[in-house]
Amino acid sequence: MRKALRPAIGLAAAVMLSACDPAAIGGLGGGAGGNSGPKIDPKKPIQVALLVPKSDAQAASIAVSMENAARLAIAELNGVQIELKTYDTAGVASTAAAQAQRAVDEGAKIILGPLRADAVNEAGRAVADEGINVLGFSNNPSIAGGNVFILSPTFNNTANRLMAHARSQGKKSVVIVYSDDVPGQFGRSAIELAAAANGIRVVSSEGYTLSVEGVTATAQAAAAAVKTGEADSIFITTDATNAAMPMLLNQLPSNGIAPDQVQYVGLTRFDVRPDLFSLPGATGVWFALPDQGQQNAFNSRYSAAYGSAPHPLAGIAYDGISAIGALAKQGRGDALTAKALTRGTGFNGTGGVFRLKADGTNERALSVATIKDNQMVILDPAPKAFSGAGF
Repeated sequence: MRKALRPAIGLAAAVMLSACDPAAIGGLGGGAGGNSGPKIDPKKPIQVALLVPKSDAQAASIAVSMENAARLAIAELNGVQIELKTYDTAGVASTAAAQAQRAVDEGAKIILGPLRADAVNEAGRAVADEGINVLGFSNNPSIAGGNVFILSPTFNNTANRLMAHARSQGKKSVVIVYSDDVPGQFGRSAIELAAAANGIRVVSSEGYTLSVEGVTATAQAAAAAVKTGEADSIFITTDATNAAMPMLLNQLPSNGIAPDQVQYVGLTRFDVRPDLFSLPGATGVWFALPDQGQQNAFNSRYSAAYGSAPHPLAGIAYDGISAIGALAKQGRGDALTAKALTRGTGFNGTGGVFRLKADGTNERALSVATIKDNQMVILDPAPKAFSGAGF
């Protein structure tokens, strides 16, 4: 068990590349930088720079998959021409800044990427004075704002979707269980904000250190808080791929808070770990995920084009190109400005509709799912438009 509690690798590690980097990086300012962004002739090829860590050994496969997805999106555009040029950031923030400036000097009108939060932040700073917008692949809201927009799904978006669903089901109070590290703290904050926005009381927040003793103590504390605070829900920030999750799904129920007594909610997707489905705390758990019909359709098209499945983050690059193409297709000379990029109707992406917000973050349509009889079941489908439920 002690070996199993070492940080998870694979998907979790890949997601963290675009998620909460340890550096507490300030954004470029509130709002979306007014009407930043150059004017273009939508009838002519649009020069887009893709910044990805192609020579970073830990992220090179992600970079390749993202570039493939971006080129697939370009191939599927009708009536819009995009000239995509790729720049290698090597996974280094200072290199990302230099490459962003180089790209603009070579004619780029908008930047797609980089991957890590610190690299996105530095790239945005490098080209802010030239009014060039950056559609970064991070999901870290602390770097969003000014000329920087983030494309990856955020904890805030997911937490709000789940809290809104909880409220609609009559839930009124929650205990938060979080890993006492940067992603866990980001998750806890997102849940607290979502709870306040949806009128749900946070009874307590219980953090754990990554050890057998730490997880055990927190499970006991959370169970006690549920009982004494009369909470009707327990919200876990832990990534489902993390080795701490099986312990929590066993120990929380064993401490007297079974799923038929309290509603379990997960901030991350449980469908990536089917082996968890049979654990005591997994039955009936709520979690959010993109529209699976659209996600599967994208995966199929990608596989047909490149002979392998896309990396889970690849669709973010596809979405960035799709947004640019959708605006240019309307014949908009301001297609790359903040005003256009933050249009209220949003865009169709690989996992459903999404839109960029004026604060540089994003909002994505999500389904609410659960585990029943060891199978994933959709409880509330992802909305097809922003006038629907869940937003």
